[in-house]
Amino acid sequence: MTQYVGAIDQGTTGTRFMVFDHEGQVVANAYEQHEQIYPNPGWVEHDPMEIWENTQQVVLDGLADAGLDADQLEAIGITNQRETTIVWDKDSGRPVHNALVWQDRRTTDRVEELQEADKVEEIREKTGLEADAYFSATKTEWILDNAEPLKMQSSRGGDLRDRARAGELVMGTIDAWLIYNLTGNHITDVTNASRTMLYNIREMEWDDELLDEFDVPREMVPEVRPSSDEEYYGHTDADGFLGEEIPVAGALGDQQAALFGQTCFDEGDAKNTYGTGSFYLMNTGNEAVKSDHGLLTTVGFQMSGEPVQYALEGSIFITGAAIEWLEDVDLINNAAQTAELARSVDSTDGVYMVPAFTGLGAPHWDGRARGTIVGMTRGTSKEHIVRATLESIAYQTRDIAEAMEADSGVETTTLRVDGGAVKNNFLCQLQSDIIQTDIARPEVDETTALGSAYAAGLAVGYWDNVDELRDNWQVDREFTPEKDQAEVDKLYSRWDDAVERSKDWAVDEEDE
Repeated sequence: MTQYVGAIDQGTTGTRFMVFDHEGQVVANAYEQHEQIYPNPGWVEHDPMEIWENTQQVVLDGLADAGLDADQLEAIGITNQRETTIVWDKDSGRPVHNALVWQDRRTTDRVEELQEADKVEEIREKTGLEADAYFSATKTEWILDNAEPLKMQSSRGGDLRDRARAGELVMGTIDAWLIYNLTGNHITDVTNASRTMLYNIREMEWDDELLDEFDVPREMVPEVRPSSDEEYYGHTDADGFLGEEIPVAGALGDQQAALFGQTCFDEGDAKNTYGTGSFYLMNTGNEAVKSDHGLLTTVGFQMSGEPVQYALEGSIFITGAAIEWLEDVDLINNAAQTAELARSVDSTDGVYMVPAFTGLGAPHWDGRARGTIVGMTRGTSKEHIVRATLESIAYQTRDIAEAMEADSGVETTTLRVDGGAVKNNFLCQLQSDIIQTDIARPEVDETTALGSAYAAGLAVGYWDNVDELRDNWQVDREFTPEKDQAEVDKLYSRWDDAVERSKDWAVDEEDE
């Protein structure tokens, strides 16, 4: 009976289950969306129970659609939307509040307190991260301060912090939530731990001072394990929804999973994933390179028994979501239309669109920036705005590419791209022109799921080593710059001006 590896890809908008064969080809694929909950402007939540139910559903659907039995899975890997944070009751498995999603900005004031208290540099030094509402630390703190205490028999509805200190409540990112539900164990991997703003990536351990700062008891945090773990995180329950004991043996945050799936195993290898946001990662080897240009230093991945590989990361909050916005306001009917509309005009006629709908990420880090369109005249058409939106994706990527080269001293010769938006040839060509670099799009573009499958498969010996994975990587199409550098630089210089206009726009009601 042929064996495969399964990957649960729990993303911001939905959950996917994919099954891969030895060549890294897709054998099964099932997907389910979940609800986006917006209780207040700038707040974004998910229902963790809905996510767990959907996860079980897509695993069963994927296997059924492909005519596979659960015992044909050698291992399961997990990849996940990062930073999204859940606090749950360790015994009952019930969350005490909805998950706070990475995009959620409700803790911006708390981040400003950290900035005023001069804690930013210390946080950056230990975690490699900017002090930002994006990460899990302030989200966990907020839940402990604000969730309605559940009336549990054991605690008589006791204070959440007391229950957390007593080890009754645990916290985790989505990978930890899924591992807990699949195996009963409270475990996260190094990449997800590195995104919490509670984990010291140089010492590779939870940081007591940061846990104190955010009043997160050490009892709450998961055990941290390699991304590809020969000791396994645990097994699925033979009496559970799959009816089989299958090793859960690999986990990576989605962007690190894409780095792994794109086989960026060597120092200097880089990839950019175009999803809801865009995430540009460069492998920096065994050195955690400090950024002076607004990038994050993060854990790239770790294999069993091997040192950690680090990465530099540029996080762009809104790219694909900007195309969704065009749809929301009826400028387009579907994402596929954008290329045709953008191509129908030679340029944007001086229009720039800065999609700072949830603030600006790297390298600007302005939580109060907001979406802005500048340069419009009476002659501006929807085609110009659509084109400007696609260009904004490419310009934001160039912001990161320049910061990467400045920090690492490594010039990117080829950028490997993946994610939904790279199906758009117009965007890929535009990207190549604007960063003046070759772009390589691989055949299997679900590199996030593939990366977690690789991590789990390596752990159980389904693949022997990373060379086998490199052999699987095939290019679908390459794009090379067609525009002149001087022409592109001129357009890009005006992008900076547009970004400046978007900054520091949102003010709190009480500030007015």
